[in-house]
Amino acid sequence: MSYDEIYNELKSKMTDDAEANEAMLKKEAERFLREKNNVGVEAAGALIMENMSDEKRDEIMRITHIDGVRMDKLYEEINKLVNEGKCIDAKPLAEKLYKKITVEFKETEKIKYVSFRNPFEDNLYQMLFKPEKALHRTPFDFASYITTYAYILIETGSPLDAIPVLKVAMEYNQADCGPKFEMAEVYKLLHNKKRLIEITRETLKVASSPAAIARCYANVGYILTDFHEFEDAVAFYTASIMMFPNPAIPHEMQHLADLKGSPVAYVGLEKILEVFEKYDINFGPDKDVVSLAADLASYYLMKNDISNALRALKLTYGLTQDDKIKEMILKYEPDSAIGLSSSKNNEKTNITRTVNNNPEE
Repeated sequence: MSYDEIYNELKSKMTDDAEANEAMLKKEAERFLREKNNVGVEAAGALIMENMSDEKRDEIMRITHIDGVRMDKLYEEINKLVNEGKCIDAKPLAEKLYKKITVEFKETEKIKYVSFRNPFEDNLYQMLFKPEKALHRTPFDFASYITTYAYILIETGSPLDAIPVLKVAMEYNQADCGPKFEMAEVYKLLHNKKRLIEITRETLKVASSPAAIARCYANVGYILTDFHEFEDAVAFYTASIMMFPNPAIPHEMQHLADLKGSPVAYVGLEKILEVFEKYDINFGPDKDVVSLAADLASYYLMKNDISNALRALKLTYGLTQDDKIKEMILKYEPDSAIGLSSSKNNEKTNITRTVNNNPEE
């Protein structure tokens, strides 16, 4: 459906009750968001704004707009410049967006602002970090917005300045791998093995796809190669390609062999486990992540919320490769390309550079 069609359909459902209209429109906007229907989100958002009092609308505009441009639209412009390789042009815009976010959505004694993109991240955060403050959901994905600013800082020669920025990004969504992966890139540039391994441990606690887990292992393999710890690096590269096939890994293995001056070969699971224990890293998905994905799937199935149930089931299958989970997915979505969706890596897999343009489901 077009913007006008959705707009007119939603408007036809509205009554003279402004409060009921707002509740209905918010519910529809959330549905469109789950369905990744950006046109629907836009139409519902426009009607929500129209339905507000002038005073409330002006306050929302003040908080969410910069020089008359809504935050998400400004981010689209920034992202376009980044994708065109124009980071210098994007930098002042990204800095302005960063400052607006950190001023208008600043944590207080009682309130913490968070940018969860789906129920899984919301539940994972609350399970792992047990927040004591009231959580207020932000209108946009600020963790990604700020991570992009950090990426721009790195690309324009200021990796050290990116570190505190990425720490802010993480505070908006500690369940998001994106800022953590970008922090790992900074530590690669700084040749800081200790910090890279630490951020990798943190990332593995929230990594919810085989590709994200594989990328963690590849990052460690990269820094160990940098430090000429070749045998350990091979173990991490092997684990990475076992978890998720990345065409970059064979090239990294060849680079390692060139540095070592002799051929190298992938190793077995026993060797991987031995090396991983040395670095206090577990092989495979975090048990809490798997358990939560399965629990959410069960919860949504009981509520007959098939859309969210399928998302949780696909997460669970991607992490476990359990045939019973696969059967359940096919029951509700017979044409599901499970092999693709379960291993889909929505973060980029380049192990030497990243921008988290498309966060994982």
